[in-house]
Amino acid sequence: MFRITSRDSMADDFATAGDGPEGRSLTRDAMIRLSQNKAAVVSIGVVVLLVLVAFLGPHVLPYNYEDPDWNAFRSPPNIETGHYFGTDQNGRDLLARTLYGTQVSLAVAVVATLVSIVIGVAYGSVAGYLGGRVDAVMMRFVDIMFALPYILFVILLMVVFGRNVILLFVGIGAVEWLTMARIVRGQTLSIRNREFIEAARAAGQPPLRIIVRHVVPNLVGPVIIYATLTVPEIIVTESFLSYLGFGVQEPLTSLGTLISEGTDVIEVLPWLLFFPAGFLVALLMSLSFIGDGLRDAFDPKDR
Repeated sequence: MFRITSRDSMADDFATAGDGPEGRSLTRDAMIRLSQNKAAVVSIGVVVLLVLVAFLGPHVLPYNYEDPDWNAFRSPPNIETGHYFGTDQNGRDLLARTLYGTQVSLAVAVVATLVSIVIGVAYGSVAGYLGGRVDAVMMRFVDIMFALPYILFVILLMVVFGRNVILLFVGIGAVEWLTMARIVRGQTLSIRNREFIEAARAAGQPPLRIIVRHVVPNLVGPVIIYATLTVPEIIVTESFLSYLGFGVQEPLTSLGTLISEGTDVIEVLPWLLFFPAGFLVALLMSLSFIGDGLRDAFDPKDR
């Protein structure tokens, strides 16, 4: 739904972006551009609001996400009873479950993104710096992995190792690193022959030390931008897996799980689908606008 359409073109765009001595002024200029992007600014406010509501709301609600209200089975939204989003078939408060599901979806997205960053940055920086046959072999492996349906790969991990939320974090992150590796590799190719890298080589520093101390710090900008764009993609992936029954399992819940449950009873209990789906759409659209705003602000072609 909100997937990135051209991964290779993004890698090419970022390949020319570097943080030289003027990095601070460029960053300040990018922040000014971002602040002028009304859609991105509004989206940042929406995401902050959703995060605050998701993590603070359950502490003030009178109902728990897993405890049923024996007097309110399948109750529609009702302010008087305190079930503002209604209840499900088991009498559980939908607002509490939606807020908790938002927490889980965000946690999956953030942790899986961090996993993809660690793997992608390490892999791409090594391939780009070493170059030659090593780079060719490493990137052909990435091409092969791209050709495989990664959703099926994640499902296979769930089936083989069992379905739990920790494995879900690792499984999604383990297949989302491919584009990150391409972006990092392209950026590394553009800076590996610069003066400060040549100076480090002349000083006798080993390749690993050069990569860690000189290459990786210059990748922060592109990595942050793509990570922001990766979060909504991972949320969609988690929701899809949960919809298929391979994601978060009871007693935990996520937005994808709630949408799956709501779809089954949409004709008789439509609120079970509308409210979680509304949260998911608002979150995905906001994150996508923020990612687009960051990309436009840091895009070297616009400088």
